[in-house]
Amino acid sequence: MKRESVLTVAVTGMNAVPDNPGAGLAVARCLREAYGERIRIVGLGYDALDPGLHRREYCDSAHLISYPGSGADTLLARLAEVHETERIDVLLPCLDAELPLVIALAPQLAALGIRSYLPSAEQLARRAKDRLPELADEAGVATPETLSISNIDFFRDCDRKGWPFPLVVKGGFYDARIATCPADAESAFRAIAAEWGMPVLVQRRITGEECNLTGIGDGTGALLGEVMMKKRATTIRGKAWAGISIQDEGLADAARRLIAALKWKGPVEIEVMRDSQGVYQLIEINPRFPAWIYLSQGVGRNLPALLLSLASGEKPPPLAPPQPGILFIRYAQETIVPLSSFESLMMAGRSPMEDETT
Repeated sequence: MKRESVLTVAVTGMNAVPDNPGAGLAVARCLREAYGERIRIVGLGYDALDPGLHRREYCDSAHLISYPGSGADTLLARLAEVHETERIDVLLPCLDAELPLVIALAPQLAALGIRSYLPSAEQLARRAKDRLPELADEAGVATPETLSISNIDFFRDCDRKGWPFPLVVKGGFYDARIATCPADAESAFRAIAAEWGMPVLVQRRITGEECNLTGIGDGTGALLGEVMMKKRATTIRGKAWAGISIQDEGLADAARRLIAALKWKGPVEIEVMRDSQGVYQLIEINPRFPAWIYLSQGVGRNLPALLLSLASGEKPPPLAPPQPGILFIRYAQETIVPLSSFESLMMAGRSPMEDETT
C-alpha cells in the first residue's frame, strides 16, 4: 500500500540506445533529485533490456507495456493492470510514438485517477514534421523546405527537380539521415520506411550551428522554464552527446512565437539551426522532453519537477534564471541486473525492485 503523501509517477521511455536514447531515465533522475523519498517512480518500458527499468536508484518498480502498434484498447488494458498494482497518480510519457494513443486515452486514464499534462491531438498534429512549414510561417519563423514522398524514385533525378545533394531524409516520428548521393538517399529511405512507415520526408540541408531549446507550454500560449543548449558533440544520427547551456534571446523569442501559435500544452523540444546569416531555421518540434533534459537540473531549472507540479494541479515554484556555460557529456555505463529481476520482467512483465534484496 502506498505511503501517505508519497506521489506515484509512471515514466515511459526507459531505453538508452547509444545513438538515440529515450528521455525517461533522465526524467526519472530529475524527479528523484527533486523529490527524494516523497515520490515513487514506476518505470514503463517496451523491452526487458531497457536499462532504465533496472536502475534501482531511479525506479522503485518496473513494468513492460504494450507497443503503440497494438492499439489503444490494448494499451489502456495494460496501463489499468499496472495501475491496479501501483496506484499511479501521474503518467509522464516520454516517446513521440506513444503520444497519439496516450492523448486519446487521457479521459479514460483520468477516470482511473491517472493524471497527465498533454497537448491536444490537434496541437500534436500541427507540429508534425510534414506540417512544420505551415506552422513556421504562421509564427514568423524560418524553416527549410520539406517534402513528403512515398516513392524512392524521387531521388534518381531529384537534383533536376531543384533538390540537390546533400539533403536530409527523415521519418515521421524518428530518425534523420544526411544523404550525399542517390544511393545514400535510397538506403536511408528504405531503412526509415521499414522502421517507421510512410511517408518519408525530405528536407533541404541547412548548415550552421545547431541549438536546442526545451520547456513546457502551459496550454494558453505561454512557454515556461525554457532551457537552451548548443551541441558540442553528436552521435552518428546527430543526437547530442555533449552540449553547453546558453542563453539566447533570439532563440527564446522564436520558441515563444511557436508555442503561442500552437497554444502548446506539455513538454516540448525545439530544434533549430543558426545559419551563416544568423537566421534561426526551425528543424523540428518534438512533443516531449529531450534525452538531455538532465541539463535542466544542472542549470537550476528542473523541468520534469515543474511538469509534475503542473500535472498535479499545484502552483509551480518560481524559477531561477538558467545558468549558462554548463556542459553535459553523455557516457555509456554498465547496469548490473540480478537474473531474477530480468526474468520477472520478461515473464511477468513486472519487476518490483523495491521488494528485492541485493
